[in-house]
Amino acid sequence: MRVLLIEDDPRIGADLAVALETVGYRVERCADGEEAWFLGDTEDYDLIVLDLGLPRLDGLTVLKRWRANGREMPVLVLTARGTWSERVEGIDAGADDYLPKPFRMEELVARARALVRRSAGRGSALQKVGDLSLDANRMTVAVRGLPVAVTALEYRLLAYLMLNRDRVVAPTELLEHLYGDEDSREANALEALVARLRRKLGAGIIGTRRGFGYYLESAAA
Repeated sequence: MRVLLIEDDPRIGADLAVALETVGYRVERCADGEEAWFLGDTEDYDLIVLDLGLPRLDGLTVLKRWRANGREMPVLVLTARGTWSERVEGIDAGADDYLPKPFRMEELVARARALVRRSAGRGSALQKVGDLSLDANRMTVAVRGLPVAVTALEYRLLAYLMLNRDRVVAPTELLEHLYGDEDSREANALEALVARLRRKLGAGIIGTRRGFGYYLESAAA
């Protein structure tokens, strides 16, 4: 899953990025409101973590502009402002959740996971399609109840297909949501990743609709 992390404090930003990357998110970072507004308005993210105290353009204004332009991605607001009236203002501006500083990283990760699931219409951390099951909290994969060892990248691919189980996902979309800017984004890299997963999972799990993309069988066939 692709996350935009907007935090102007380098130390806090680095800690947040590590926490989110550890649980399988691909994190992109920016540190000022103008860049944040542009990225959120022109790119597709599964989640945005937004600090309100930003230079150049404050986070609340950024959020209001996104919502005014019809951008509907889930937004988790972080702020040192702790009064109830400020929290109400953030939620009224379009925030999906609100986490005052200081906070525990475990809570941020839990809230991030919940927002991503809810935005895809999935309430439970344990997701199942056909013989495949995925536990988002434990980051584990099983087929017919038997655990399957997967790499972090393989897990991200399965998690994204699971969240988007009702449709065929184009290779270009998968590449955007799986790989960082420094990684290979070539189609053959994705094909190799899918081929490895198919060997591990067996037949009948990941399907291909030629010319369109990939899907989980028994879900978006």
